[in-house]
Order: sequence, then structure tokens, then C-alpha cells
Amino acid sequence: MDYHQTYSASSSSSHSNHLQPRVNSQRSLASVPSLNNNHHHSSSAVYHHCLTTLKVQDSSYPSSLTLSGKFLYTGSSDREISSWNRSFEDSDSNSTTNKVVAGKGAVKSLVIQSDTLFSAHQDHKIRVWKISNSHQKHTHLATLPTLGDRAAKVLHPKNQVQIRRHKKCTWVHHVDTVSALTLSQDGALLYSVSWDRAIKIWRTRDFTCLESLTNAHDDAINAVAVSTDGRVYSGSADKTIKVWGKLQGEKKHSLLDTMERHNSGVNALALSGDESLLYSGACDRSVLVWEKEGEDGGRMVVVGALRGHTNSILCLAVVAVLDLVCSGSADKTIRIWKGIGHREYSCLAVLEGHAGSIKCLSAVVDFDDAADSEASFLVYSGSLDCDVKVWQIFVPAS
Repeated sequence: MDYHQTYSASSSSSHSNHLQPRVNSQRSLASVPSLNNNHHHSSSAVYHHCLTTLKVQDSSYPSSLTLSGKFLYTGSSDREISSWNRSFEDSDSNSTTNKVVAGKGAVKSLVIQSDTLFSAHQDHKIRVWKISNSHQKHTHLATLPTLGDRAAKVLHPKNQVQIRRHKKCTWVHHVDTVSALTLSQDGALLYSVSWDRAIKIWRTRDFTCLESLTNAHDDAINAVAVSTDGRVYSGSADKTIKVWGKLQGEKKHSLLDTMERHNSGVNALALSGDESLLYSGACDRSVLVWEKEGEDGGRMVVVGALRGHTNSILCLAVVAVLDLVCSGSADKTIRIWKGIGHREYSCLAVLEGHAGSIKCLSAVVDFDDAADSEASFLVYSGSLDCDVKVWQIFVPAS
């Protein structure tokens, strides 16, 4: 990868707006067939309700969330990272167990590996936190890129990239909002994407930046997903999804494919449990379903769209063991989709109750409340209405 490429737009020190993704709703894709089975009435047998509502803050909204064991972690639009006990029967369930304030602006993404929490921030940084066994305390471990990583590269001109007309920095820096994070299956690698159009790969053992795919897209990158075989999927405001991987004998990632079927910015990506499907959500109001093609399964082709939302798709979550995908939208609703046959899907439920756009989602199987005749899972949703809602959905066992 050539690290001497130049960013085409400058980064503002006061606020990052030159590459902010466009999230205005666009017309749904007419050229992609619908996978909705409108004659399947299983939704009448699906029971769902809101278990509880968590108040993040009066002045900020939840911009990211993730789950780890018995705890929910939320990142706010105003720098806060909070942990919540998921035992909602507890009288103190609506209070946080711990809260830290870090950086400037929104906490855009959270991922957890064992007892380590990684957070992506609007101030161009990634922060690393040590979680205590009781989840009562978060200790700051590092800010990426680390001082050591920067110092090791700053003296060599080949490690410098031009970010403004009269400003350079090392290629390990993101120079705009870090929009999303994900981890490799073994937790050894952290992948970050940014509105600066770059993808970076970090070694979690020592927080070293191993690689930077500079100018990976023509506009802000909003989403990233990584498969167990190391393929990296990036979704961008430039309307494309790109696939990256290492060719045989190569040490660096190369572009393997560009997937172009959305007609507006891509906001969210999620892989199915067996990774045979990729779901992508965009401002065109559709969730596209991509399927592996060919014997080697190396290429993804679009097979159809899940339609029903009336505004931009902003987030996705998969419940792998139940083959479900959840979509959150600027129309203030969450839809639960299930495959019911070859390239057919049913919308099992529409979760209504938020008063603002759905910004982030996470979902998990609820083994405690599952019965022999049904499966139960929980959906956590964060909204611009400043609330996190916890939904319980019961689905008849197939």
C-alpha cells in the first residue's frame, strides 16, 4: 500500500464536516427484487414487548452500544461511555455501574475483547480501556495511535502523508471521525474505518498500527465487517461496499471487489452467522442481501432487498443462532427479519416506541426465558430520543 497518497479534503480542527456521510433518505432501489414474502403471516405469532427504557442523558443520545456478559456498554454523543447491569429486574437497573468521559464529541463505536474495551471517537482517536472483573471500573490503557507508534515512524519521510496543504502526519493517524470498529475472530486484530476514507488494522497485543488502506473509498466510510477468512468489507457514503483481502503471497491487503447496487450512502453492514450472507443498509431505505457466489464462495452478489422502512437504514444487528437480522431506521422503528425459504424473508415484527431515529442496535439470544416451544431474544436499541430501549421478542420454534 502506498502511504504517500494525499487526502483530497482537509480536516477541520474545530469540527469534522468535510466528509460527514450524507444520511438523507433516498428513493428505494427499484432495480433490485424484493425478498419480502407478504403472504407469510408468522408475525401474528410473534410476541414482543419493551422490557425497560434506559436514560443515557437529557442532553445527549446513545451513539453506540455493545454487549459483554451481564453488562451493556453505551457510548454517547457527548463523550460518555457507560456500563449498565443487564439484570433489569434489579431495582437499580436504570442506573449505570460505571461512567467515564473521554475525548471530544461522540463515541461512535464500541467493541470488547475479553476484558478490554475499544472505543472509536469523533476526535479521530481510538481509546483502549481495561475492564475490571466486576465491571465497576474502566481504566484507560492507551490512545491509538500510541506515542510509541507515532515516534517510531515520525522520523522517516516515507511514513508521512499529506492531510492538508501545509500539514503532514504519519500514516498511523486517522484525521477525521473514527466511525466504526470491529475485531478479528481471534481478537488479535482491530479494524477501524473513518470519515477520512481510510481503513486501519491494529494489533491488539501491543496496539501497533500494522497497515493503513489510505483513500480506500471516494467518501466517508461508515461501516466495516470482517469474516473469519480475513476478508474486510467496508461500506461508504460513496454508495459502494468494497472487499479487501490478502492475495496469495502478499503481506498487505488489496482490493478484491467493489459491490455497487445501493443508490445512496451505505450506513451499516452485518454478516450472517455462517458468513454466507452479507446485509447492507443504506439511505435508500433498503436492506440489501448479498450471497456468496461460486464454488470458492469468493464473490458476493446481491440477491434482493428487504423493504418496509420509510427512511434511511442506520444500523443492523444479526442474531446468528436464530438466522435473524434486525434493522434500525431513521423512521424511528426496528424491523426483525427472518429467512423462511430460498431467498424469501418475513418481517416478524416492527418495534415501535422510540421518538427519534434508531442510531445503534445489538441483539442476543435470551436463554433464560426461552421455552421448548419458542425462542427468545433481546434487542437493545439506541435512539436520537436519548433513550436505550430493551425489547424482548418471542419467536415460535421452527
